[in-house]
Amino acid sequence: MSWQQKIDAALAARRSANALRRRTTVDQGTGRWLTFSGRRYLNFSSNDYLGLSQHPQVVRAWQQGAERYGVGSGGSGHVSGYTTAHRALEAALADWLGYARALLFISGFAANQALIAALMTKEDRIIADRLSHASLQEAASLNPASLRRFAHNDVGHLARLLDQPCPGRRLVVTEGVFSMDGDGAPLAEIARAARDGDAWLLVDDAHGIGVTGEQGRGSCWHQRVKPELLVVTFGKGFGVSGAAILCADDVAEYLLQFARHLIYSTSMPPAQAQALRASLAILRSAEGDERRAALAARVARFRAGVRRAGFAPTASHSAIQPLWVGDNLRALALAQALRDRGCWVTAIRPPTVPAGTARLRLTLTCSQRTEDIDRLLEALHDAGQ
Repeated sequence: MSWQQKIDAALAARRSANALRRRTTVDQGTGRWLTFSGRRYLNFSSNDYLGLSQHPQVVRAWQQGAERYGVGSGGSGHVSGYTTAHRALEAALADWLGYARALLFISGFAANQALIAALMTKEDRIIADRLSHASLQEAASLNPASLRRFAHNDVGHLARLLDQPCPGRRLVVTEGVFSMDGDGAPLAEIARAARDGDAWLLVDDAHGIGVTGEQGRGSCWHQRVKPELLVVTFGKGFGVSGAAILCADDVAEYLLQFARHLIYSTSMPPAQAQALRASLAILRSAEGDERRAALAARVARFRAGVRRAGFAPTASHSAIQPLWVGDNLRALALAQALRDRGCWVTAIRPPTVPAGTARLRLTLTCSQRTEDIDRLLEALHDAGQ
C-alpha cells in the first residue's frame, strides 16, 4: 500500500462511519454567545466554565504583560524563556494547592506526555483508568513501561492489578473529572489503593481545577487527596491555556533534568503567565465563589429539566453534561437540529469515545443565564421528537 492509498483508505473509513472530524471556523467561540457566519448561537460547547477568558482583569493583565515582556518568551525556560512572570505564577500555584513546586507547560497534553516519558522505564508499570484522557493513554502506550487498564472508576479492579508482580515501579493514572462523561473519580479510594500497592498516583484534574472545591482548588483538594503528581490545566476553569505539574521539590528538579517536553519547548509567553496569575486571583476571591455558585445553579437547572425533554440525565454533576445517542449519524443530526434552534452543541463520536456511544457533549458555564438553560431544554425536547 502506498502513502496515498494509506491516507485515502483511512479517510474513507472515517467517512463511511460518519466519524470524520472537521474544524469549524467561528468568529467568536467563548462566552455566552458563539458567532458563526454572522449568526449568534447560545454556546453550549465551550470549556470556559467560569467565563474568565473574557474577564476584564485577565485581558488587561495579558495586555500589560505583552507591553512589558512582548508577545513571546523567546526560548526554552532552560535558556532565556523563564521570566519573573513564570516564577511568580509557579510560586502562586504551589502555595494555592499545597505543593512544594509547580512547573509550567505549554499544554496539558505536553505535561502528561512529559511526566510519563521522563519517569517510566521498561521495568515499570502504568495502571490507568480505561477512560483516561488521550494524552495519558497515548503517552502510556508509547512508553516502554507495561500498561494495564482498570475498568472505569473500579477500585477493586485497580487493587487486583496492583497485586500482580511487577519488577519495577508502578504509577496509577486517573482524572479528577472525566472529559467525555463528566463524572468524577473516587480519588480517596484510588489513593488508598495506590498507597497500599506501593504505587505513585498521577491525577489529571483539567476539568476540576478552578471549578471544584474550596477556592476552586479542584477534585483532589475537595476529596482531601494529595497525589504525588497533580496536573492542572488552564484552558477550562482558568479561561486561558497551558498547564502545570504540581509535585515535591526533588521531583521538580528531576523533571527539569529529564522532561524533554519541558527542556526543548519554547515556554509560554510571559504575558500569558501574567494573565494566569490574574485568573488565579479571581478564582481565590469572593467573585470566584460567586461564579462557581452560578455554574452549579446552571447545572442543577439543566439536570432537573433534561428528563422532561425526553433524555435520561447522567451521573455527572459537573459542567460536562453528556447526552448519549449511540448512532453517529443520529448524533450529528441531533446536533444540527439544535443549531437550527439557536443552540451550538457538538456531537462527539468514535474514536474519541467508544464505538456505539456517540453523544452530545453539552458544557454549561456561568456565562449562561437561566433563560438560556430553559431555551436549551426546549430545543432538546423539540429536536428529540
